[in-house]
Amino acid sequence: MQMRIKEIQDEIVDEFSMFDDWDERYQYVIDLGKTLPLVEEQYKTDENIIKGCQSKVWLHGEQQGDKVVFTADSDAILTKGIIAILIRVFSNQAPADILEADTAFIDEIGLKEHLSPTRANGLVSMIKQIKMYALAFQAKN
Repeated sequence: MQMRIKEIQDEIVDEFSMFDDWDERYQYVIDLGKTLPLVEEQYKTDENIIKGCQSKVWLHGEQQGDKVVFTADSDAILTKGIIAILIRVFSNQAPADILEADTAFIDEIGLKEHLSPTRANGLVSMIKQIKMYALAFQAKN
């Protein structure tokens, strides 16, 4: 049985609460980036680059059955970790669930407030792009 978005978010909040300070949390985000399902080279195109990120982030979504599966990559190690967290939450979920999901867990782990303004904007852009994919697949069905 697949985990629901909220369950995955709660799991991430629990994981982040194990760390005492932000240096440890940053390191954890970076480590998560190393587990990221990487986007295939053929999808590393300009149209898959997320606008509004200071570093390059490629995001590719495809429909598999009734779920959306995401892969991504970034040329910046912290950004790679951030998109890895989002993909863990939203990949393999139904478009409607992605669209309905809130992203309060990001504030719960304190991520946005510990990012530079440009990175925080990039984070918002990543979420927006994920939801755009979900919207497109939902419209297609």
